[in-house]
Amino acid sequence: MINANKNSEPLDLSYLKEMSGDSPEFIIEMIDLFKSQTPIYLSELQDAIVQKDWDKVAATAHKMKPTFTYVGREDVKEHLQEMEQGARDKSDMHQLANAFEEVRLFISTLYAQLDEAKANLQNNFKL
Repeated sequence: MINANKNSEPLDLSYLKEMSGDSPEFIIEMIDLFKSQTPIYLSELQDAIVQKDWDKVAATAHKMKPTFTYVGREDVKEHLQEMEQGARDKSDMHQLANAFEEVRLFISTLYAQLDEAKANLQNNFKL
């Protein structure tokens, strides 16, 4: 389950800071990359669910998981892990569509958090 309490908190970008040597340019590039790739992944995931292609659901959820760690949303990574496992085990299949919908609805909130983080980086480092 996605933790709604984290939706109003600033993102924890410590993973990206550590990975980049605290480079604001790199962090901004990763935020932009996340925002450009996520719609593609979501579309793939939705298509796989509609087609009941459980192997593709599992593979796509697996592919998406680390990207949420990068932007400080471990809760979403864990949510995707549950989706991946459910698809692999072919258990709770009826829940996969609901789990996907939760992610889909959440993304606009995350994008707002990412935009705020990016603006803070740009303002603090005059990029």
